[in-house]
Amino acid sequence: MSAARPPEGAHTAAAGEGVPAIAARPPEGAHTAAAGEGAPAIAARPRCRHCGSPLQLPFLDLGSAPPSNDFLSQDGLRLPQAWFPLRLLVCECCWLVQTQDPVGREALFTGDYAYFSAFSTSWLSHAQRLVQTLRERLGLTAHSCVVEVGANDGYLLQYVQAAGIPCYGVEPTASTAAAARSRGLTVVERFFGLALAQELAAAGRQADLLVANNVLAHVPDIDDFVAGCAWLLKPQGLASFEFAHLLRMVQGCQFDTAYHEHYSYLSLTAAARILAANGLALLDVQELPTHGGSLRLLAARADAVGHPQASAQGAERVARLLASERQAGLCGPDFYRAFQAQAVRVKSELLGFLLQCQAAGISVGAYGAAAKGNTLLNYAGVRPDLLPYVADGNPAKQGRFLPGSRIPVVDPAHLQARRPQRVLLLPWNLREELARQLAGVRRWGGQFVVAVPRLERF
Repeated sequence: MSAARPPEGAHTAAAGEGVPAIAARPPEGAHTAAAGEGAPAIAARPRCRHCGSPLQLPFLDLGSAPPSNDFLSQDGLRLPQAWFPLRLLVCECCWLVQTQDPVGREALFTGDYAYFSAFSTSWLSHAQRLVQTLRERLGLTAHSCVVEVGANDGYLLQYVQAAGIPCYGVEPTASTAAAARSRGLTVVERFFGLALAQELAAAGRQADLLVANNVLAHVPDIDDFVAGCAWLLKPQGLASFEFAHLLRMVQGCQFDTAYHEHYSYLSLTAAARILAANGLALLDVQELPTHGGSLRLLAARADAVGHPQASAQGAERVARLLASERQAGLCGPDFYRAFQAQAVRVKSELLGFLLQCQAAGISVGAYGAAAKGNTLLNYAGVRPDLLPYVADGNPAKQGRFLPGSRIPVVDPAHLQARRPQRVLLLPWNLREELARQLAGVRRWGGQFVVAVPRLERF
C-alpha cells in the first residue's frame, strides 16, 4: 500500500501536521478557553470518544481509584498517591461503553509498567495457538511480516520469531519493551496511532498480519488507533483484534475489569462500527474463553477487493453474533442499568467474608496482584487489616505495595510459609490454572476463594 493513499474510510493527518484530523474534535469532558481569554470555560458534557454523541447513560460508578498498575515502593508509602474518578458511561448512538474521566495514557503506561504477559502459562499457550492458526491460515513464510501492536514482553512474537517469520512489535512501556528485546525481538518503543503507522509504512514495514491482543480497550483515541492499523496493513493483509466482550462482562458481573487503563468496553456492535469508520472491513469473529469471555475479530483493509480471507461463513458468524447482542438487549438502555447493583452485591459479599474470617480467627491471604484485583479491593475498601498480603509470581511486583489499598506484594513462597486457611484468587479468570499451580494449599487443608461473579469457596 502506498503511504500516499489511505484505506477507504480512514481519517488522515493534514500534510506536515503529524496528527490525525479527528484530533480537531476535543476529547470528551474537555473544556476550552476562547482565544486570548486565559481562563477555562465550564466543563462541557462528556462526549463519545468514537462518534462524538453526548454521554448520558450511566453504566458503572466505582468512585475513585489510583491507576491499577501504579504499584508503590517502600519509599512511595510516605507520599500521597493520585486517585482519579472511575466512572463508565454508555453512548446511546454507537453503544460504546467508556470511561467518563479518562486519565492520560502517559500517566498509565509508564516506564516501570508492571504487567508482563508471559507470567501466565495459559496465556502463553493461547498466544502460541494463535500464531500457529494464523500462520497456517495465511500461509506466512520467511517473506512475510508480522507486527504486534501492544507487544508487551514478547509473549506472542517469540513464537512468530521461532517459526522463522520476520516480525517486530510496537510497545510504549520501557519495562516490557526491554523484556521483549531480551528475547531477541525488535521493538518500536512508541505509542501507536495513525502518525506512527504512516512512518512505518513509508519505511516499508507494512504487515501481512497485524495482531492487537487486548489493546483496543487501552487506547484513548480508538479511531486514530484503528485507522493506524488499517494504514499499516499490506493490501491483502489481515488484522486480528482480541478484546474482552462487553456482553460477557455484564452477564458475568465482571465489574472488576473496569480500570483506568481500559478506556473502552467493547461489544461487537460497537467494534464493527469503529472498524468500518476507520478503513477496515470485518471478515470474521470468534468467541473465546479468555479473560472471562473475549472476541477475536479478523479484519482487512476496506479497499481490498476479493480478499482471500473473506467468506460467507465468516460473514454469517458476524451477523449471528450481532443478532445475539441485539437479542440480549445490548442496543437498549435497560441492558446497562442493573450492572451497578451487581457490583455492590459482590463488594458486600467480599467484605462480609473477610470480616467473618477476621472474627472467627481464620487466616486469609491472596494470590495474583492483578489490575482487576486492585479494582475490587479499592472499591470494597479492603486494607491490610483484612487482607495482610497478596502473593504474585512477577518479580517486578514483589516487594512493592498494591495501589490504593497498600497491601504488600510477596513472593509465592510466603504462602507456603504462612499456610493461610483461605486463599483469595484475585485473577478469577485464571482460577483453574492457579489452583493447579498452588496445589499445596489444599494439601495443608486450605481452600481457594473467588469473589466474582459471586463469592465461592472451592
